Amino acid sequence: MKIKSFIVSFGSFLLTTALLYLVGYTFTIPLFMLHYEYTDTNGFFVSTGSLVPLIIGLVISYIAEKIYLFFKP
Repeated sequence: MKIKSFIVSFGSFLLTTALLYLVGYTFTIPLFMLHYEYTDTNGFFVSTGSLVPLIIGLVISYIAEKIYLFFKP
């Protein structure tokens, strides 16, 4: 993997993931938000985060790299 290909794929991953988390917090979409908390009446507490934006970012990164390599001069 050359450096330009890495920059394109990593940049698209960061941009897509950050944009999805921003949309999640702006419009209060729990699927795209980073932090979930659950407290039961018995005191049971669970805190998790959504991995959906990371998975979508990986898919977009893969697609962007393949498009870049296909159209590379």
